[in-house]
Amino acid sequence: MASGKPKKKNPRLASGRKRARQNVKINAANTSLRSKYRTAVKNVEKAILAGDTDKAKDLFAKMQSVVDVVADKGIFHKNKAARDKSRLSAKVKALAAAAA
Repeated sequence: MASGKPKKKNPRLASGRKRARQNVKINAANTSLRSKYRTAVKNVEKAILAGDTDKAKDLFAKMQSVVDVVADKGIFHKNKAARDKSRLSAKVKALAAAAA
């Protein structure tokens, strides 16, 4: 019975072992930032669906900085970050206009 993935071999060279250690740390950091990005976007969308204009504006301001940091680090493409900010900005503005 063969499992799906082949077994990973341990690197022989010291530089390879160090790179493997670094990859684990970097992967954990990237995963955390990716999660933070998605959570920030989701929170704004929830506030918009709830119709809470003040909360949506506040969360949108916080979300922008998170999105910019993640895009600068290259975890998500800059165009994706800009697209998400643009779409959410339009929704927040539409919500504010509807409430006014």
